[in-house]
Amino acid sequence: MRPIRAACLGSATALATLLACVPVATAAATDSGSAHDKGKSRVITLTGRLAQQSRFPVNPGGVPAQGDRTVFRSVLFDKNGAEVGETGGTCTTTRVENGGAEACVVTYTLPGGQITVQGMVFGHLVPGPPPSFDNAITGGTGEFDRARGSIHADTIGTGTRRFTIDLEY
Repeated sequence: MRPIRAACLGSATALATLLACVPVATAAATDSGSAHDKGKSRVITLTGRLAQQSRFPVNPGGVPAQGDRTVFRSVLFDKNGAEVGETGGTCTTTRVENGGAEACVVTYTLPGGQITVQGMVFGHLVPGPPPSFDNAITGGTGEFDRARGSIHADTIGTGTRRFTIDLEY
């Protein structure tokens, strides 16, 4: 998120944050491995597009501040461009100096269950494309109920993010 007045979510943003502003999703998805095989891993690559975003600034109309909050939802697509799920989450600004930092909590809803993610996004107040970030998988439901690992997010185009979900069981 850049200055609260006119920002694009860096969370993809948040996970955000986790996402980005506006646009089109060109999908890139891969899925390897099977869930619930203890000691196994699985990588899922999805493309996300921001669908909704609301900002709740501490100083409405003013400069970014600690405690600013962004709530968002994005749509997830597979490699064929088919919609396969969504994310929903919140990010709270924890630091405005040195490019800013925000703490994010996001849920990825996918066929087979949900994956919960938490972590920091640094540099969300720096002008330009939203920053890449890595967040921890903290749990899940359904076929993801034993999931651990991380999610890496990159901006791959205007308003489009690639999420690489690296699962461990």
